[in-house]
Amino acid sequence: QVQLVESGGGLVQPGGSLRLSCAASGSIFRTYDMGWYRQVSGKQRELVASITSGGSTNYLDSIKGRFTISRDNAKNTVYLQMNSLKPEDTAVYLCNGNVENGSRRFRNYWGQGTQVTVSS
Repeated sequence: QVQLVESGGGLVQPGGSLRLSCAASGSIFRTYDMGWYRQVSGKQRELVASITSGGSTNYLDSIKGRFTISRDNAKNTVYLQMNSLKPEDTAVYLCNGNVENGSRRFRNYWGQGTQVTVSS
């Protein structure tokens, strides 16, 4: 059973920083494209940032220059460094990833989400 577990969310003042982590655990052969989404109640889930297994990245326009996605393939972990946070960044942040498990089956997985609140 593969799981994606996020951590690092919390309450931060505007202008502050947070670093989110998403660790894939279980029987894993390899992780492929990974990404961070965010969800605000009543709004559509949006892709914030994504990263390929080779390290190529893609970002939502509104967070370019403030957020950085990275990964450690040896640890099956993806990170989202968030700087210069704004109140409009408040959301539940969810990790998503394509994983080939130990049985060589390829599936897409979601984490449970971590709350990020930007407020003074």
